[in-house]
Amino acid sequence: MLNDTAIMGRLTADPELRRTSTGTPVCSFTLAVERDGKPGEDGKRATDFIDCVAWRGTAEFLCKFFGKGRMVVATGRLQTRTWKDKHDQTRKETELNATNLYFGDTKKLEQVADIYQQGGNAYDEITEDDGELPF
Repeated sequence: MLNDTAIMGRLTADPELRRTSTGTPVCSFTLAVERDGKPGEDGKRATDFIDCVAWRGTAEFLCKFFGKGRMVVATGRLQTRTWKDKHDQTRKETELNATNLYFGDTKKLEQVADIYQQGGNAYDEITEDDGELPF
């Protein structure tokens, strides 16, 4: 059987590290993932909000280096869990158990996106010239 998934999306909130009763680090987070295909009539693509969970070192890495809005590439396995809510209804949730996380952007790319959204020329505003030729 094969259960290997990779998704790339933006964090919907700052991740918060929690610990289980035995002290194991865990972090639940949601990634906003745009669907492929043509944008809708409003010019925007449909977005899926994928629930994810990371454990141990992966959870600590996420909380240390990522924040709301950052692009994350997450790989892992899909898992489904069921539980009873307070009204005794059976609920089911599918989430990505993230075993590896990667940076999907850089701080500089974030700056470029912000500048373009404000109508500026990103090249002029973030290019650093120290007077040295690169060769």
